[in-house]
Order: sequence, then C-alpha cells, then structure tokens
Amino acid sequence: MPGFSGSGVVTRSTLRQQIADALRDEVLAGRLQPGQEFTVKEIADQYGVSATPVREALVDLSAQGLLDADQHRGFRVHAYGVDDFRGMIEARTLVTDGMFRALTDGHLAQLRPDEPRVAAALAGVRRRGEEAQRAALAGEVTVLIGYDLRFWRELGAVFGNPYLTDFLHRLRVQTWVCLVQHLRRLPDPRGRLWDRHTALVDALSSRDIDAAHAITESYNADWLSLVEGLTDGGAGKGPARGSRPRRAPIRFPDHDRLHDDRAV
Repeated sequence: MPGFSGSGVVTRSTLRQQIADALRDEVLAGRLQPGQEFTVKEIADQYGVSATPVREALVDLSAQGLLDADQHRGFRVHAYGVDDFRGMIEARTLVTDGMFRALTDGHLAQLRPDEPRVAAALAGVRRRGEEAQRAALAGEVTVLIGYDLRFWRELGAVFGNPYLTDFLHRLRVQTWVCLVQHLRRLPDPRGRLWDRHTALVDALSSRDIDAAHAITESYNADWLSLVEGLTDGGAGKGPARGSRPRRAPIRFPDHDRLHDDRAV
C-alpha cells in the first residue's frame, strides 16, 4: 500500500482557518464595513497567500452569515438590520433559557453550581466577565467583544455539549457583527455598553434562574433599544435589494502576511 502524507491538507486547512479568523476580526472591529466588496484575488494579494485557502475561508464566512457571495463580483460584508437583530435575540434566548434551566435544575446534579467542576468553571467565567465589564465601562468595544465572546463560550462549555457551545458562539459572533455595524455611529460608546456579566454569573451560581432571566432580558432590551435608536427611521432593513455600496480598497494594517507554502 503506498504511503500517504496529510501534511499538505493540514497546512492548507490551518491557513484557511487563519484567514477566516483574520477576516472575521476585521468585520468585528468594523474595519470591513457592511456592503464592502472584495474579491478572492484582493484578499490573497493582501495576505500574500494563494487563492485556494482564501476562497475556502470566504465560503466558510458566507456559511456563517458574515459575508454574501456574488457570483460575478466576489464577496461583500453582510449588512444586518434591526429585524435580523430581533431574530438573533430570539434564537439566542431559546438557547440560554435551556442552559439556565439545566444549570439550576436539581435533577441534573452534574450541572449543579456547587459541584466542584461547575463551581471552578463558573469562577473562570466570572473572571472573563470582570474583564468584559472593565472594557465596557471604558468604551473599548473591540476589547469588550473579545472578552464577551470568551465569556459566553466558556459559560456554554460548562454544560459539556460542544454543539450547543459552537451554536451559541456563532449566534453571538453574528450579534456582535450586527452591533458593531451600528455602534460605529456612536462618537463615544462609554455608558452605552452592557456590563452586567458578573451579575449573571452570580445569579447562576446561586441558582437564581429568575434573576438570570431578568439580567439577560435587560441585556437584550438594552441592545435592541440602542440598535433601533441608531438605525435610520428604526426600520433597520439594511441596504435596498440590488443596491451597490461604494467599493473601497481592502487594507488590513493590523495583520502580518500569513505564511503560505505554495508548493503544497
């Protein structure tokens, strides 16, 4: 039987993920704005890599709802509106309600907050929450996004279900992309960013599900009110169907060129 080396596949797969992560960070930071268009070649040239992993990364981000693919013009950043945000909140609430119920249900002893593994995990989540709160109070949106995503990913991991954790993480990434597209209209976000992460952990640790629900409901209401207030007319429909936003050159000054072994 002939030998088989999977190193080429691993290298390309790793590069594909690097590119996808870098582009997602650009969208989350607001440097790639809604409706902005680009091609596979532009991204490949910018990062100094070949086209194949770039195309695969862009297809991955399209499947996650962050990009729209256009057969003739390449890709563009998806523009989210208020209706999209409401849908995200509804989906996210269904997931978190189930999580909170499981964590506070006495019949699931392995998920009780006083069980050592769970208690240790919640303590770690609380530390992420403290960092998120500091960033929120300082108005540091990009820092807040990083800690908030880690906060919810680690909270989801408490339940030991990787499918639930991944699904919630994807929802929260989409939520932040939508929020960033609106938050960039604020001259100063201080005092406008949600910062009750530790209160939520404390409620779950004490098995106070009513308090946990109230906290997340205030979270959703605060963000929805902010998005509605920052959307022209409150309609939040995004660009008109068929409209073409101005094309801007792609520049990613914060990222080094990625390594790509083109001989693979």
